[in-house]
Amino acid sequence: MKILYTKAHGARNDFLLTWWESLHVGVPDEAAAARAICDRHTGVGADGWMLLSLGTGEAHAAIDLWNSDGSRSEISGNGTRCAAALVVEAGRGGGLEVNGEVRIATGAGLKRLRLLERKGRWFRFEMNMGRAVVEDLHVEFEGRDAAILNVGNPQCAFFVKDFDFDWQAMGARMERHPRFPNRTNVSFVQVVDAHTLSVRFFERGAGETMSSGTGSTGAAAAARARGLVQSPLRVLTPAGPLDLRWEGEDILLAGPAEIISAGEFYYETT
Repeated sequence: MKILYTKAHGARNDFLLTWWESLHVGVPDEAAAARAICDRHTGVGADGWMLLSLGTGEAHAAIDLWNSDGSRSEISGNGTRCAAALVVEAGRGGGLEVNGEVRIATGAGLKRLRLLERKGRWFRFEMNMGRAVVEDLHVEFEGRDAAILNVGNPQCAFFVKDFDFDWQAMGARMERHPRFPNRTNVSFVQVVDAHTLSVRFFERGAGETMSSGTGSTGAAAAARARGLVQSPLRVLTPAGPLDLRWEGEDILLAGPAEIISAGEFYYETT
């Protein structure tokens, strides 16, 4: 069968997006299809696969997100910006202009994104990520200081002086730590100053990624809850900066999304 896709990335966190209506027959095993299409050697390659459907009520569209390993995820901050870009590009946002709003239904609820800038297929959105729920502000794993919280998906943020250690291996261990029965996203956070963090990411179901919207949100929320930073805040990722600010308890995240290609994936079911 053919799976039509659009590829986009939000700060080099890349996703394949497919409209449900384009699937003329159903995908019998969505997890297996996600693993196949996201494979960087035998598939198209991406951190995740999103299935989009027309929204109901307030939403312009709704998304189901599959990680590259075939597991489900409630939400991706970078991915939701990519979905919003596709909604606008496809003309399903009602002729959205700058400062207009796209509303996307996710597994973590309805998310509102304001279009800040557009240049062709490159977009910049500010997304209301909602409120962070801190579960444990100070906890120790393997001799390192961390915070556990939820920003629509689970986060474990380690505070570090530098990244001169095998944080990828630690991220892989922590993702599946018994403390997290449904696994967790892991970030490693270096405080640069009162308005700047540098962060590395090991995401649940995808491994090391160049950036993470929810990971940046979790890192920022944990650092602010500890009194280490103030709003507004810039998170420096390996793919470039993401900007956050607070409105009351809500966290708003601004960052790019770019549509880069479209095509067909020939998926063979067995």
